[in-house]
Amino acid sequence: MAKEIIRTDRAPQAIGTYSQAVKVNGTVYLSGQIPLVPETMAMVEGDMAAQIRRVFDNLAAVCEAAGGTLADIVKLNVFLTDLGHFPLVNEIMAEYFREPYPARAAIGVAALPRGAGVEMDAVMVPGD
Repeated sequence: MAKEIIRTDRAPQAIGTYSQAVKVNGTVYLSGQIPLVPETMAMVEGDMAAQIRRVFDNLAAVCEAAGGTLADIVKLNVFLTDLGHFPLVNEIMAEYFREPYPARAAIGVAALPRGAGVEMDAVMVPGD
């Protein structure tokens, strides 16, 4: 099994014992991203919309480092500390994705690292 570790300075560095993404046999497994600003490793300033956009921007940077784009994501998991923000996730996701959309799950959680309100991870299969 060929395994490649994906790393980019355009997304937050890992804050634990994990890689930003791992590519195995053409499939890329992206670790969870929270709304950290890569340059400062601080939480993005602003409201929940700013947090969601920052997470999508972080995911996009890791996708690009792995040779793909957000359009290549086949499975997206969204973790929210308040499921009341789910309509906002849908609204902002429409700014970043076009049909056909990836498979997706939305999970309500009690807490996320660094007090984030949202975290997302994904599985990507880069196109040709």
